[in-house]
This record gives sequence, C-alpha cells and structure tokens, in this order.
Amino acid sequence: MKEKLQGMSNLQQRVIAAVIAIPFLLFCIIYSDWTFYVLFALISVLAQLEFYKLLGLDGNEPLTYYGTFCGFILVTVTFLIEKGIIPYEDYYVLSPLMALIFFIKLYKSEDEKPFKNIAYTFLGVIYVALPFALIIILAFLTPDFRFSWQRPLGCLFLLWASDTGAYFAGTKFGKTKLFERVSPKKSWEGSIGGFVAAMMVSFVLTQYFDDLQDWQWYVCGAIIVVAGTYGDLVESLFKRSIKIKDSASTIPGHGGFLDRFDGLLLSVPFIITFLKMF
Repeated sequence: MKEKLQGMSNLQQRVIAAVIAIPFLLFCIIYSDWTFYVLFALISVLAQLEFYKLLGLDGNEPLTYYGTFCGFILVTVTFLIEKGIIPYEDYYVLSPLMALIFFIKLYKSEDEKPFKNIAYTFLGVIYVALPFALIIILAFLTPDFRFSWQRPLGCLFLLWASDTGAYFAGTKFGKTKLFERVSPKKSWEGSIGGFVAAMMVSFVLTQYFDDLQDWQWYVCGAIIVVAGTYGDLVESLFKRSIKIKDSASTIPGHGGFLDRFDGLLLSVPFIITFLKMF
C-alpha cells in the first residue's frame, strides 16, 4: 500500500488522505465535546513527538516524553476547566510539572548542553501544545460557555481553503517569490489564491454557521491566511535549519502532523485574542 502511494503524484496522495481523514475529523469534532478533546489531544501529542524527534536529528536532546506529557496535561487540564469539571485554579498544577524539567536535566550528566535542551523542551510545549489548548478554549468561547464545534471547525475549513487555494494558484501562476530564503516554492500568487479561497469559504460559513457575526468570519479568514502563512514559513525555517523536507511521512502528500497543522499553530493565538477583544 505504501509503495502504491509513493508511486502516485503529490496531488493524488493529498486527495486520498483527505477522503480518508476528513470524515473522521468531522465525526470527532461534531459528535461530542469528548471526541473533540480526544482528537486534538492525540494530534497535539503526535505533533509534539514529531517536533522533538526533529530536534533529535540535529543532535539535540530535549526531554521528548516528559515534554510531551506536560503538553498533554496542558491540553487535558484546559478541556476539564472549560467543561467545568475542575476549577480554574487547577492550572497551577502545570507550574511544578514544568519546573521538574530543570530537576530531570540536573541528573542527566551526559547532556553537554542541558540548558539548551531545557529550552527546547519548553519550546515544544509552547509552540505545539499551547495552540492546541487554545483550540479547546475556542470551542467553549460562547456566551454561556457551552461547547460548540462551529468555531474550531470553521477555522479548520478556512485553513484547508487557504492551503488548497495557495497550492493550486501557486502551482499554476506562481512566479513572484514570497520568502525565497526560507521557502523557495511559495509565491505571492499562491498567497493571493489562498486569500481568495479563504474569503469564499468565509462567505459560506456566514450562511450556515451562526456562532460568529459575518464580519468576524471574514476577519478570522484573513488572520488564518496571514498568520497561517507565517506559521508555514516558521516551520519551513525550522526544517531548513536541520536540512529536511517534511516533519514526517505520516500523512500521504502532506508530511507529518506538524506540516498539516503548522498554519493553525500561529493562527489560533491571534484568533482567540481577536474574538476575546471583539
């Protein structure tokens, strides 16, 4: 099966992955708040493991499993607090958990650059797990604090539209380099295509999703196009620094979970802030 997929074009692999993955994602997001949590907790764990694995390829030694455990606890505690199962004060449990990173590294005498690897361990939690915790918050960001799948799913639709529009527009019309030093294939034409596609999906969301006002969906679409592009560039810079193309080969045509959700990692903090303020 893997050999057959490798013999297909990148576009064919993307289509097959989408046909298989999207119904599963939709089911988990819409069915209940618990399936929603399990889905994004799992993606967060897999993406964080990928991040630490890539750091290891460059000779670094972050606390892969403990850092991922801290990220999982962050996402889990966030969900339980937003659902009202535990009080907000339970966020403090993260403080000693994160402090233990220093203690653990203190006993790893073979680590020649412990503080560098401590920093990378923290970075995995902040860069990967924190945005997924914010996605949990996004689902409960309603006037009565009830769970609603519309906002996170709408943002995913906008991200997919932006990525798809940029892919096809860049492939067909891409000439003007967007950020050649970091990502030689990205073009301004692709970004414009992604923006147009995101605005079209924003319009569709205004017709069927009522959690946000019409203008808010358009702003969210614009945020995802801009911050999502930067998120992609940031991950490209990271991969370029360790001389690899994809974070993994987990998802055919897409690479790994970091490759698939990199745009969301930097978009969600801006979206949460925008919706909280406006």
